[in-house]
Amino acid sequence: MKIRKLSRVSKAGVALIGALTLVILAWWAFAQQGPPGAPPLVKFAQVSRGDLEIIVSSTGTLAAVETVEIGTQVSGTIEKLLIDYNDQVKKGQVLAILDQALFNASVNNAKAAVLKARAEFTQAEAEFERNAPLFAKGYISEQEFLPISTAVDTTKAALQSAEANLQQARINLEHTVIRSPINGTVIDRSVDAGQTVAASLSTPTLFLIAEDLSRMQIETQVDETDIGQIRQGLPVRFTVQSYPEQIFVGTVRQIRLQPKTVDNVVTYTVIVEAGNESRRLMPGMTATVDFLVHQAKSALLVPVAALNFKPDSRFDRASVNAKAGASQVFCPEDGGRLRPVNITTGQSDGLVTEVTGGALEEGMRVAIGFQQKEDGSGPDRGFSLFGLVGQGQGSGPGPGPGGPRP
Repeated sequence: MKIRKLSRVSKAGVALIGALTLVILAWWAFAQQGPPGAPPLVKFAQVSRGDLEIIVSSTGTLAAVETVEIGTQVSGTIEKLLIDYNDQVKKGQVLAILDQALFNASVNNAKAAVLKARAEFTQAEAEFERNAPLFAKGYISEQEFLPISTAVDTTKAALQSAEANLQQARINLEHTVIRSPINGTVIDRSVDAGQTVAASLSTPTLFLIAEDLSRMQIETQVDETDIGQIRQGLPVRFTVQSYPEQIFVGTVRQIRLQPKTVDNVVTYTVIVEAGNESRRLMPGMTATVDFLVHQAKSALLVPVAALNFKPDSRFDRASVNAKAGASQVFCPEDGGRLRPVNITTGQSDGLVTEVTGGALEEGMRVAIGFQQKEDGSGPDRGFSLFGLVGQGQGSGPGPGPGGPRP
């Protein structure tokens, strides 16, 4: 009988212990959640000053501002090559000379044709002058006189044609001497001495001359989603792989309206002009470009999360209505409440927003979100919308103006 009584007592004790455990767990969970109806803790960030930059990034290729492709208008063999890569040339300077033997022969042949045509024209004029009086007096008929008068016009036309052929032969001879049309630097040479060049339907490129390498341009492609932010004269900074630590600067010179579509992505060509007095930049380099859409020095900055923060539904909504055209943030004040502050905002980079007007000052704290329980990760205290309930997160070194002391 005693053994049975002890067994019953043991079972009752176990049940009691289980019930107490459940009560303790329920009490602990209740304590963690705070008083009944209390809103979650609020996290804060500190308002600060700093530089704000909004940029649009792209890549492009460096090139000289103006380059000229020099070809040949006549076919022939390169007899003399007078320049090489990187040579500085002047306008009118001889770059190369083609073999002129055939062209000199063409000129001589055209001269002979002119002499022959001029002699025939002189003879036709003499015949006309001799027979004109006879025709006037009726000694020869009109039928006999017509070939004589026509011969004058025919031989005159032949003379003009021969003279034109002579002029063309002389021009072709001049084109065997290839000259530079501008002052500049030879950046490409496609021929060697003894090479034959053929000027057929398309003029072959013999040389590529950059007019001024102290000025460069970048041809970059900007996505259609960003092109609306780009404007002429916009400042630009860029880097090249050869000098990764050096930052170069330039400005937007041109936005071309012709779009380019690659894999259903529409882009627009933007030309950036940059100085190159040091001559460190070379044609063909790849540039990583940042278009400085907006710059603000020592601007008052507030986190974007603060602008998106909305108080608990039990907060007095009548006192938090923002003015027309203004945004609103919430700052802690005495008594553990949140005070709405109307501000005027400027540009944003997605993380912080520039404050251009309002009562917000540097060092003040603004609410950026809620936390569900105490985590002890920040030095600031968290506030419910109706009172101090525990610790919260905060980015500032201490409480802001009007906030309670820890």
